Amino acid sequence: MAYGQRDLQGKGGWRARYKRPDGTWGSESGFTSKKAAKQWGEDQEALIRRHMWIDPRKGDISFDEFATELMESIGPRLEPSTLAKYRSHLDNHLLPQWAGWPLIGIFNSYMEIEKWVSELHEDYAESTVASIFATFSTFLKVAARAQHIPANPCSGIRVTSGEFDPERLVATPVQVLRAAMRLYHSAGPAAFVLTVMDAYTGGRWSELVGQQRHEYSRERPAIRIQEPLKELGGKLFKGGRRIGPGGVGAGVPTPSKQKTTRPGRGRKKGRTKTPAGTRDVLLAPSIAALYETLMDSHEHPFIFCTPEGNLLRRSNFRQRHWRPAWDGVEPDNPRAKNHVPSILMWFTFHEGRHTHSTWLAEDGVCEIARRARLGQKMKGIGRVYDHVTPEMERQVLDVLEARWRASVAALTAAERAQLMLWFPCLRELGETVSGEHGQDQIAESTPNDQSAAS
Repeated sequence: MAYGQRDLQGKGGWRARYKRPDGTWGSESGFTSKKAAKQWGEDQEALIRRHMWIDPRKGDISFDEFATELMESIGPRLEPSTLAKYRSHLDNHLLPQWAGWPLIGIFNSYMEIEKWVSELHEDYAESTVASIFATFSTFLKVAARAQHIPANPCSGIRVTSGEFDPERLVATPVQVLRAAMRLYHSAGPAAFVLTVMDAYTGGRWSELVGQQRHEYSRERPAIRIQEPLKELGGKLFKGGRRIGPGGVGAGVPTPSKQKTTRPGRGRKKGRTKTPAGTRDVLLAPSIAALYETLMDSHEHPFIFCTPEGNLLRRSNFRQRHWRPAWDGVEPDNPRAKNHVPSILMWFTFHEGRHTHSTWLAEDGVCEIARRARLGQKMKGIGRVYDHVTPEMERQVLDVLEARWRASVAALTAAERAQLMLWFPCLRELGETVSGEHGQDQIAESTPNDQSAAS
């Protein structure tokens, strides 16, 4: 039973006394009357009975101490990339600002949080600020659930400016093919096939560059996406194990046959982004022929690699090869000696994933088949009752093969001859298209009317 008593150690006011859940007595001073002190104590006991009470002592823990305890608790089950992101945000942004603050002090300092976010915007891009703030909010959400603070003080704080996201670019098949041919000249056959696979499988960079020999089935044919390649702190990992020079390293898995685990039930470390991302991606006949040609051209464990067997690095590949292939060289100055016209300015590797999904939608492929191919879950009741059938898979392969053939037909005779020289497996297709200049049947796919010239 709560009661009020004289605060003999203070300034002569009144102190509230109430019983905590563990049976001990808590107190709070600073009341001007016995009635007010008793009323406050009874309010605390009422919150305790309703399981809504927050122990004031728990709010005194510093953010630094709480963050250390939380990282020790959740770190072992986090993906290495997530763990690295949290640690980077803590070391560079959160601890320098909030390390010594008690959690209850952060909870009561809404304006300080707003000022801190504004300061971040002065130095960093909006997406970076949003990522840092999301980590901060995640930590304080856990603090609220652990009853250190009444609620998450980050709730309701606007971090982004609310600007519309830029429209994603969608390439046409002939644009993809011509960009791939430019990449062949600058980075070799691996870059050519990787560019084609980007648009014709919808795979992410990490999912495609991380492909190894044992993850391909010639019988179907299909690639198995289960352990994408990840780059952390300049080091490459696959399946949670580091990959060294030449695509080999301690613990690199080299099984003689493909595992038969169902999607979503494999290893935790180094797994796909979501359980649905663990999947088999069927390849259209011509795309499979290109992939097998590349695979048979070397003996390195990873399919997409340099002639020395080293893995491709995303930033290096983007700046040295991908951007010049799509953006051209001096595209606005036709008189320049090194002038190369653009194909689709600013097109990114990830937009190949958007391109793939858009192509399938244009060709009437149902949503469940598109989502399954991209490694995404259906939303709503469709996730429960809709399933991919062999007929759906055949439709996907048919429409992709048709688009590939149309792109080859749209090349000039010289371009086709060059393509057949690089990949003799395509000669039969080259004869089928009869050397006529085909028109790109789906040019309306791309939002920007960019030149497809090479």
